[in-house]
Amino acid sequence: MHPLVEKLCQGDIRAAARALTVVESDDENRRQLLESLYPMTGRAHIIGFTGPPGAGKSTLVDAMIGFLRQRSLKVGVLAVDPSSPFSGGALLGDRIRMIRHSEDSGVFIRSVGTRGDLGGLSAATGDMVHVLDAFGCDVIFLETVGVGQSELDVLTRADSVVLVLTPGTGDHIQAAKAGIMEIADIFVVNKDDLPGSDTLIREIQWMLHEKRQFRENWQPPVLRTQAVAEQGIEELWQTLVGHRQHLASSGFGEKRRCRRLEVDVERLLQLKFRNYLQYQVFSSQKWRELLQSNVRDPYQAAEMIQEHFPRLAL
Repeated sequence: MHPLVEKLCQGDIRAAARALTVVESDDENRRQLLESLYPMTGRAHIIGFTGPPGAGKSTLVDAMIGFLRQRSLKVGVLAVDPSSPFSGGALLGDRIRMIRHSEDSGVFIRSVGTRGDLGGLSAATGDMVHVLDAFGCDVIFLETVGVGQSELDVLTRADSVVLVLTPGTGDHIQAAKAGIMEIADIFVVNKDDLPGSDTLIREIQWMLHEKRQFRENWQPPVLRTQAVAEQGIEELWQTLVGHRQHLASSGFGEKRRCRRLEVDVERLLQLKFRNYLQYQVFSSQKWRELLQSNVRDPYQAAEMIQEHFPRLAL
């Protein structure tokens, strides 16, 4: 067992911080840690918050943290910023909004950046979720800064996805174009005291009505909140609890989990095969000479590699 795991599972916050740093790296230590803590995962409710910038996602997450801590639930937050080349320090503004929780041992907040690799963001986030799950978090929030493809990839890690919109900005049209409508489990119209909130709610409901068929037999509800005033927070939480219960009773929750595992296995195999091509095939002088001789066309060359693939030490 990895030496960090025992302290991590005992709720040692320093061990959690060190474990998150380890899984952000890409070495053997990371693999050993994940292998040790994986059997301790699967208990947390993972909730994704997404929506256009300025929708009030951070304020809403902050209000949710306070609500859950009043009920003695342990909370983890991963603030995901695909545009930031940094990790552990991204999204400073979001963390400032949550600073009132910084001295609370029942709250762990971490920012996640891509380090320039959008394709690796979902994987890194998934591994960090495993750490916070083993750490004993009852609820883990994934907050994204937008609704682009990289954010959508991250949100596939969530059990429940909340799309946060605000009235008067046409956000719902942008969200529909980005494809977020397909994976949102709950719609939240935040800042509902602003003009246009009723219109936005009607338009979302109309789009849902036009859709007719819903993913996993769940019709996404449309809720109102004023995060700054902490209004609508309890209703949102109860709806999230109801969604999790639906996933458990219908079997779709287990299907989501299995799909995430399939994606992880596929990603790891792709990485291993890519490394094999780069470091063992394409770097070979013999291979380059074969291609330059025009003896083999690209299709024949690919078949040669495929013939050796079953014998690869994956």
